[in-house]
Amino acid sequence: MVLYRPMKTHESLHFSYPETMAIYLMASAASVIVLIYIIKSVPFFSGHKEWTFNKEIIAVFLILAGTGITTYFMAFIMEEPSDRWNIRTFLDSCKYAFFIGIFPFGFFTLINYRHLFAEEGSQDFASDNRQTDTASPEDKIQIISRLKKEELSFFPHQFLFAESDGNYVVFHLTEEKKIRQELIRNSMNEIEQQLSGINYFARIHRAFIVNVKKISSKKGNTLGYRLKLYGTDAEIPVSRQKVQTFDQLLKQYR
Repeated sequence: MVLYRPMKTHESLHFSYPETMAIYLMASAASVIVLIYIIKSVPFFSGHKEWTFNKEIIAVFLILAGTGITTYFMAFIMEEPSDRWNIRTFLDSCKYAFFIGIFPFGFFTLINYRHLFAEEGSQDFASDNRQTDTASPEDKIQIISRLKKEELSFFPHQFLFAESDGNYVVFHLTEEKKIRQELIRNSMNEIEQQLSGINYFARIHRAFIVNVKKISSKKGNTLGYRLKLYGTDAEIPVSRQKVQTFDQLLKQYR
Protein backbone atom coordinates (compact mmCIF):
# COMPACT_ATOMS: atom_id res chain seq x y z
CA MET A 1 0.00 0.00 0.00
CA VAL A 2 2.89 2.37 0.73
CA LEU A 3 4.48 1.57 -2.65
CA TYR A 4 1.59 2.14 -5.02
CA ARG A 5 -1.12 3.88 -2.96
CA PRO A 6 -4.23 2.05 -4.17
CA MET A 7 -7.64 3.67 -4.47
CA LYS A 8 -6.22 7.19 -3.93
CA THR A 9 -5.57 6.60 -0.24
CA HIS A 10 -3.81 9.47 1.56
CA GLU A 11 -2.29 10.47 4.88
CA SER A 12 -4.49 11.39 7.83
CA LEU A 13 -4.68 14.61 9.79
CA HIS A 14 -2.00 13.81 12.37
CA PHE A 15 0.07 11.03 10.78
CA SER A 16 2.24 10.47 7.71
CA TYR A 17 1.02 8.18 4.93
CA PRO A 18 2.94 5.07 6.10
CA GLU A 19 1.82 5.66 9.70
CA THR A 20 -1.77 6.15 8.58
CA MET A 21 -1.77 2.93 6.55
CA ALA A 22 -0.13 1.03 9.43
CA ILE A 23 -2.86 2.13 11.86
CA TYR A 24 -5.63 1.28 9.42
CA LEU A 25 -4.11 -2.11 8.68
CA MET A 26 -3.64 -2.98 12.37
CA ALA A 27 -7.28 -2.09 13.01
CA SER A 28 -8.33 -4.16 9.98
CA ALA A 29 -6.22 -7.12 11.12
CA ALA A 30 -7.82 -6.99 14.57
CA SER A 31 -11.28 -6.97 12.99
CA VAL A 32 -10.36 -9.92 10.75
CA ILE A 33 -9.21 -11.98 13.76
CA VAL A 34 -12.39 -11.20 15.69
CA LEU A 35 -14.59 -11.99 12.69
CA ILE A 36 -12.84 -15.30 12.05
CA TYR A 37 -13.49 -16.39 15.64
CA ILE A 38 -17.12 -15.34 15.34
CA ILE A 39 -17.57 -17.17 12.04
CA LYS A 40 -15.98 -20.32 13.46
CA SER A 41 -18.46 -20.26 16.34
CA VAL A 42 -21.47 -20.20 14.00
CA PRO A 43 -22.79 -23.76 13.39
CA PHE A 44 -23.26 -23.08 9.68
CA PHE A 45 -19.50 -22.56 9.27
CA SER A 46 -17.99 -24.65 12.07
CA GLY A 47 -18.35 -28.11 10.49
CA HIS A 48 -15.02 -28.66 8.70
CA LYS A 49 -16.28 -31.87 7.08
CA GLU A 50 -19.22 -30.02 5.52
CA TRP A 51 -17.16 -27.10 4.23
CA THR A 52 -18.15 -26.00 0.73
CA PHE A 53 -16.98 -23.43 -1.78
CA ASN A 54 -20.16 -21.39 -1.16
CA LYS A 55 -19.33 -21.22 2.55
CA GLU A 56 -15.83 -20.09 1.63
CA ILE A 57 -17.17 -17.23 -0.50
CA ILE A 58 -19.73 -16.17 2.14
CA ALA A 59 -17.09 -16.20 4.86
CA VAL A 60 -14.71 -14.06 2.78
CA PHE A 61 -17.55 -11.64 2.00
CA LEU A 62 -18.46 -11.28 5.68
CA ILE A 63 -14.84 -10.71 6.71
CA LEU A 64 -14.24 -8.09 4.03
CA ALA A 65 -17.53 -6.37 4.86
CA GLY A 66 -16.51 -6.28 8.51
CA THR A 67 -13.13 -4.82 7.52
CA GLY A 68 -14.90 -2.11 5.52
CA ILE A 69 -17.09 -1.22 8.49
CA THR A 70 -13.99 -1.02 10.72
CA THR A 71 -12.29 1.27 8.21
CA TYR A 72 -15.38 3.46 8.06
CA PHE A 73 -15.47 4.06 11.81
CA MET A 74 -11.68 4.39 12.09
CA ALA A 75 -11.89 7.31 9.64
CA PHE A 76 -13.90 9.30 12.19
CA ILE A 77 -10.77 9.22 14.38
CA MET A 78 -8.08 9.44 11.71
CA GLU A 79 -9.40 11.87 9.10
CA GLU A 80 -10.15 15.58 9.13
CA PRO A 81 -13.50 16.56 10.70
CA SER A 82 -16.19 16.43 8.04
CA ASP A 83 -19.64 15.13 7.36
CA ARG A 84 -18.79 11.41 7.05
CA TRP A 85 -22.08 10.09 8.34
CA ASN A 86 -23.58 9.20 4.95
CA ILE A 87 -24.16 6.10 2.87
CA ARG A 88 -21.73 7.12 0.10
CA THR A 89 -18.76 7.38 2.47
CA PHE A 90 -19.75 4.09 4.08
CA LEU A 91 -19.89 2.32 0.69
CA ASP A 92 -16.53 3.84 -0.28
CA SER A 93 -14.93 2.33 2.84
CA CYS A 94 -16.41 -1.07 2.03
CA LYS A 95 -15.28 -0.72 -1.59
CA TYR A 96 -11.67 -0.06 -0.53
CA ALA A 97 -11.74 -3.03 1.84
CA PHE A 98 -13.00 -5.35 -0.90
CA PHE A 99 -10.62 -4.17 -3.61
CA ILE A 100 -7.57 -4.37 -1.34
CA GLY A 101 -8.53 -7.37 0.82
CA ILE A 102 -9.63 -9.59 -2.05
CA PHE A 103 -5.99 -10.19 -3.03
CA PRO A 104 -4.83 -12.07 0.12
CA PHE A 105 -8.20 -13.78 0.66
CA GLY A 106 -8.59 -14.64 -3.01
CA PHE A 107 -5.12 -16.22 -3.09
CA PHE A 108 -6.01 -18.81 -0.45
CA THR A 109 -9.45 -19.37 -1.92
CA LEU A 110 -7.88 -20.21 -5.28
CA ILE A 111 -5.48 -22.62 -3.57
CA ASN A 112 -8.34 -24.37 -1.77
CA TYR A 113 -10.43 -24.47 -4.94
CA ARG A 114 -8.60 -27.66 -5.96
CA HIS A 115 -10.51 -29.50 -3.22
CA LEU A 116 -13.60 -29.35 -5.43
CA PHE A 117 -11.96 -31.56 -8.06
CA ALA A 118 -10.26 -34.14 -5.83
CA GLU A 119 -12.48 -37.21 -5.69
CA GLU A 120 -12.76 -38.59 -2.19
CA GLY A 121 -12.66 -42.33 -1.60
CA SER A 122 -12.81 -44.68 1.34
CA GLN A 123 -11.32 -48.06 2.16
CA ASP A 124 -11.97 -50.47 5.01
CA PHE A 125 -9.47 -53.03 6.25
CA ALA A 126 -10.33 -56.42 7.68
CA SER A 127 -9.11 -57.16 11.17
CA ASP A 128 -5.87 -59.11 11.25
CA ASN A 129 -5.51 -61.29 14.33
CA ARG A 130 -1.78 -61.44 13.86
CA GLN A 131 -1.62 -57.79 14.85
CA THR A 132 -2.48 -58.62 18.45
CA ASP A 133 -0.77 -61.95 18.62
CA THR A 134 1.38 -61.54 21.71
CA ALA A 135 2.65 -65.12 21.48
CA SER A 136 5.29 -64.02 19.00
CA PRO A 137 8.31 -62.52 20.80
CA GLU A 138 8.41 -58.74 20.94
CA ASP A 139 10.95 -56.41 22.45
CA LYS A 140 9.59 -53.64 24.59
CA ILE A 141 9.98 -50.10 23.32
CA GLN A 142 11.55 -47.67 25.77
CA ILE A 143 10.54 -44.02 25.45
CA ILE A 144 12.62 -41.46 27.33
CA SER A 145 11.42 -37.96 28.15
CA ARG A 146 13.37 -34.83 27.30
CA LEU A 147 14.20 -34.28 30.97
CA LYS A 148 15.08 -37.98 31.39
CA LYS A 149 13.03 -38.06 34.59
CA GLU A 150 10.29 -40.30 33.24
CA GLU A 151 10.14 -43.34 31.03
CA LEU A 152 7.45 -45.22 29.16
CA SER A 153 7.68 -48.80 27.95
CA PHE A 154 5.25 -50.83 25.88
CA PHE A 155 5.14 -53.63 23.32
CA PRO A 156 4.78 -52.64 19.65
CA HIS A 157 1.36 -54.32 19.33
CA GLN A 158 0.04 -52.07 22.14
CA PHE A 159 0.76 -48.83 20.29
CA LEU A 160 -2.13 -47.15 18.46
CA PHE A 161 -0.90 -43.63 17.84
CA ALA A 162 0.92 -40.69 19.40
CA GLU A 163 -0.09 -37.06 19.10
CA SER A 164 1.63 -33.80 19.92
CA ASP A 165 0.17 -31.68 22.72
CA GLY A 166 2.28 -28.57 23.22
CA ASN A 167 5.53 -29.57 24.91
CA TYR A 168 4.23 -33.10 25.43
CA VAL A 169 3.46 -36.17 23.35
CA VAL A 170 0.39 -38.24 24.25
CA PHE A 171 0.69 -42.01 23.64
CA HIS A 172 -2.52 -43.96 23.03
CA LEU A 173 -1.94 -47.59 23.99
CA THR A 174 -4.14 -50.68 24.17
CA GLU A 175 -3.99 -52.94 27.18
CA GLU A 176 -6.46 -55.78 27.78
CA LYS A 177 -8.84 -54.28 25.19
CA LYS A 178 -8.80 -50.94 26.97
CA ILE A 179 -7.09 -47.75 25.84
CA ARG A 180 -4.83 -45.84 28.16
CA GLN A 181 -3.02 -42.57 27.58
CA GLU A 182 0.50 -41.78 28.69
CA LEU A 183 2.05 -38.32 28.65
CA ILE A 184 5.76 -37.77 27.94
CA ARG A 185 7.50 -34.40 27.85
CA ASN A 186 9.29 -34.41 24.52
CA SER A 187 9.11 -33.18 20.94
CA MET A 188 7.43 -35.11 18.14
CA ASN A 189 10.70 -35.19 16.19
CA GLU A 190 12.53 -36.81 19.09
CA ILE A 191 9.76 -39.36 19.60
CA GLU A 192 9.87 -40.18 15.89
CA GLN A 193 13.58 -40.93 16.25
CA GLN A 194 12.96 -43.19 19.24
CA LEU A 195 10.29 -45.13 17.32
CA SER A 196 12.26 -45.33 14.06
CA GLY A 197 13.20 -48.98 14.67
CA ILE A 198 9.62 -50.11 14.01
CA ASN A 199 8.95 -49.94 10.25
CA TYR A 200 5.15 -49.89 10.55
CA PHE A 201 5.13 -46.87 12.89
CA ALA A 202 4.72 -43.92 10.53
CA ARG A 203 4.86 -40.15 10.94
CA ILE A 204 1.80 -39.21 8.91
CA HIS A 205 1.40 -35.62 10.06
CA ARG A 206 3.48 -33.07 11.91
CA ALA A 207 1.47 -33.88 15.04
CA PHE A 208 0.78 -37.64 14.64
CA ILE A 209 2.60 -40.98 14.52
CA VAL A 210 0.43 -44.03 13.87
CA ASN A 211 0.70 -47.82 13.96
CA VAL A 212 -0.17 -48.74 10.36
CA LYS A 213 -1.22 -52.26 11.41
CA LYS A 214 -3.98 -50.80 13.59
CA ILE A 215 -5.72 -48.87 10.81
CA SER A 216 -9.30 -50.02 10.25
CA SER A 217 -10.29 -47.56 7.50
CA LYS A 218 -9.17 -44.53 5.54
CA LYS A 219 -11.12 -41.78 3.78
CA GLY A 220 -9.93 -38.94 1.61
CA ASN A 221 -7.92 -38.31 -1.52
CA THR A 222 -4.50 -37.17 -2.67
CA LEU A 223 -4.97 -33.96 -0.67
CA GLY A 224 -5.01 -35.94 2.58
CA TYR A 225 -6.60 -38.86 4.44
CA ARG A 226 -8.57 -39.35 7.64
CA LEU A 227 -7.85 -42.62 9.42
CA LYS A 228 -9.82 -44.75 11.86
CA LEU A 229 -8.03 -47.18 14.15
CA TYR A 230 -9.23 -50.35 15.86
CA GLY A 231 -10.45 -49.76 19.39
CA THR A 232 -10.86 -45.97 19.19
CA ASP A 233 -13.21 -43.43 17.66
CA ALA A 234 -10.38 -40.94 17.12
CA GLU A 235 -9.88 -39.71 13.55
CA ILE A 236 -6.23 -39.28 12.57
CA PRO A 237 -5.20 -37.00 9.69
CA VAL A 238 -2.64 -37.82 7.01
CA SER A 239 -1.18 -34.63 5.58
CA ARG A 240 -0.97 -34.07 1.84
CA GLN A 241 2.82 -34.21 1.94
CA LYS A 242 2.74 -37.67 3.56
CA VAL A 243 0.09 -39.29 1.32
CA GLN A 244 2.45 -40.98 -1.15
CA THR A 245 4.77 -42.40 1.52
CA PHE A 246 1.78 -43.52 3.58
CA ASP A 247 0.18 -45.35 0.62
CA GLN A 248 3.38 -47.31 0.02
CA LEU A 249 3.58 -48.31 3.66
CA LEU A 250 -0.10 -49.22 3.74
CA LYS A 251 0.32 -51.65 0.83
CA GLN A 252 3.13 -53.33 2.69
CA TYR A 253 1.45 -53.86 6.05
CA ARG A 254 -2.34 -53.90 5.37
